[in-house]
Amino acid sequence: MSVRYKLVIEYDGTGFVGWQSQTNGLSVQFVLEGAALAFTGLPCPSIAAGRTDAGVHALGQVAHLDLPRAYPAQTVRDALNFHMKPHPVAVRTAQEASPDFHARFSARERRYLYRILNRNTAPVLDRHRVWWVSHALNEARMAEAATHLVGRHDFSTFRASQCQAKTAEKTLEELVVTRQGEEIHIRARARSFLHHQVRNMVGSLKWVGEGKWTPDDLRQALEARDRTAGGPTAPAEGLYLTEVIY
Repeated sequence: MSVRYKLVIEYDGTGFVGWQSQTNGLSVQFVLEGAALAFTGLPCPSIAAGRTDAGVHALGQVAHLDLPRAYPAQTVRDALNFHMKPHPVAVRTAQEASPDFHARFSARERRYLYRILNRNTAPVLDRHRVWWVSHALNEARMAEAATHLVGRHDFSTFRASQCQAKTAEKTLEELVVTRQGEEIHIRARARSFLHHQVRNMVGSLKWVGEGKWTPDDLRQALEARDRTAGGPTAPAEGLYLTEVIY
């Protein structure tokens, strides 16, 4: 009988096709399950709280992994990290979980951070880890606009065309815009998000920050419930899954 483990995972999404295993490139899931196979000698299926897209990073992704028998949690963590080398993926913590724990369906809230580097010169050390916007952005206006998106809404305007969710109605618990020196940070939290919802909201907030839209324009875009009424999709490289709450 298999034993379920809850893992908190950090990874640099650059170069990955995303979390989920696919035929067109290397995924985080493939690296993790390959490490589990090398450790146990048997296939070990895993499921994550959020199937992050290509290029999206994680500081606190959560996955459950079913191993063929019980091991000390520290052994699981260290063995997986050893076998995932040299890929930029690390298990931060591992703990044995109840058989009914489900990384995706047991989650009560997901939290994301989007980083915009707002300065004249391009990033060097943070290349592929921020969205570089060289012209000035007004974070106060972005923060004002963000308040229109908080609450329960039909988020069709910010939904990717390939989104498979049954409904576009979601409750956005928080969307906060702050400046941290040269960076603008946008933090979002909700029980769940539509495909590309955070990146599409960030793209529209950027339009507000540069003066192309007013905060009220963003409200009207939300009310249009039409993707063509929204702003651009922000690049994946600035997005981080920071935490999952259970």
